[in-house]
Amino acid sequence: MLRIIVIIVAIVVGGFLLIQLIPYGHNHTNPPVIQEPQWDSPQTRELAVRACFDCHSNESSWPIYSNIAPISWLVQHDVEDGRRSLNFSEWNKPQREARNAGREVLRGEMPDPKYLPLHPQARLTDAEKQALIQGLNNSLR
Repeated sequence: MLRIIVIIVAIVVGGFLLIQLIPYGHNHTNPPVIQEPQWDSPQTRELAVRACFDCHSNESSWPIYSNIAPISWLVQHDVEDGRRSLNFSEWNKPQREARNAGREVLRGEMPDPKYLPLHPQARLTDAEKQALIQGLNNSLR
């Protein structure tokens, strides 16, 4: 029985080490900031930085766990998808989800609930959520 447990542990550890060699999830580049929206207030920008910028800007922070597969795959995917739908750093390009940003915060869809446990700074009070929603609606028309 002990031998079987050792084999299973060896397979799991070996598999974990092998997936670290997969290159996806290690491209932690932040392209230059080209243009931001014209924010209606410094508070709106500060709230957006706290709650949105890691996935929706070219100013993402890449914590240590973002280098460890399979978590790195999820982080990379979320940042790529977030930047593709709304990127506060490339306001010179059309932003397909700009008009829905406030609505997504109102519905509790953003910030993504799976993001919040490891990013407590993105957890907004009800008053901060209301300020962010109003600020996004004013800034992103």
